[in-house]
Amino acid sequence: MVRNHLISLADITDADLYRIVDRGGQFASGARPGETLGGAVVGVYFRATSTRTRTAFSAAALRLGARLITYGPHDLQLNTGETTEDTGRVLSGMLDALVARTAGSVEELRALADQDRMAVVNAMGAQEHPTQALTDLTAMAGHFGDLAGRRVLYMGEGNNTAAALALALPRYPGTELHLRTPEGYGVDPDILVRAKEYAARHGSTVTERHDAVDLPTGLDVVYTTRWQTTGTSKADPDWRNAFVPFRVDEDVMRTSPDAVFMHDLPAHRGEEVTAAVLDGPRSIAFTQAEAKMHSAAAVLEWSLGAL
Repeated sequence: MVRNHLISLADITDADLYRIVDRGGQFASGARPGETLGGAVVGVYFRATSTRTRTAFSAAALRLGARLITYGPHDLQLNTGETTEDTGRVLSGMLDALVARTAGSVEELRALADQDRMAVVNAMGAQEHPTQALTDLTAMAGHFGDLAGRRVLYMGEGNNTAAALALALPRYPGTELHLRTPEGYGVDPDILVRAKEYAARHGSTVTERHDAVDLPTGLDVVYTTRWQTTGTSKADPDWRNAFVPFRVDEDVMRTSPDAVFMHDLPAHRGEEVTAAVLDGPRSIAFTQAEAKMHSAAAVLEWSLGAL
């Protein structure tokens, strides 16, 4: 089997990005997964909490005919000092793919991928959440039918979800990504540079501002995430004060009457989004959550050369 690692969206080609999103859309539209991964063994290693991503990859692997081995945060000898490289070498002799949520650095994931026998999928690291962006694009494509020219406003912390979205959306022609993040909580500058390179290549735009005034209008999507990213903490005890202006409420949604609302979940109603928006008729957040399983199936097929 082919082994394709998904550590960062910056590592994959535009063609592979489109292929994964299109395949996820086929599954979301009702295409029945065949046993394209029959005989494969997929490891699922989560060191941080997860409802959607862990369930999505587990369900997707089973639906594609693979078998699962699951590991919790205390199950591997990494906890007793075995190196990440040695762990990757050992697991690669037994698994075909490893879906890993370390919530750590990308270097740790690259160490697990420092072999050519086992595909490694980043199910969320500190810097980037690539499978979330693939889910987001799958959900948008399912709703709109086409991603070219879509205009998206992201409000909140420039976290790993925002970083992944910035590395993915601008690769579709004519798209606009407006990032509104609190001062001191923006998208990683290196990722922003790469995102703008993609935008320049595809006739798209990526902008970041640290205020919540003069919001763009005529949007297709308004997107937010929880203010406290999983596995992280903030040094400033008063950080919430900086985030309050970036809450998505009915006034924000009124600036673009045709926009849908997206959220990667879990959500804290009354913090990053009001209940009226999250549970309202323009929210596709729970359709977006379901799309994670369809996107995960596409990622697994691509990672193991079945796509």
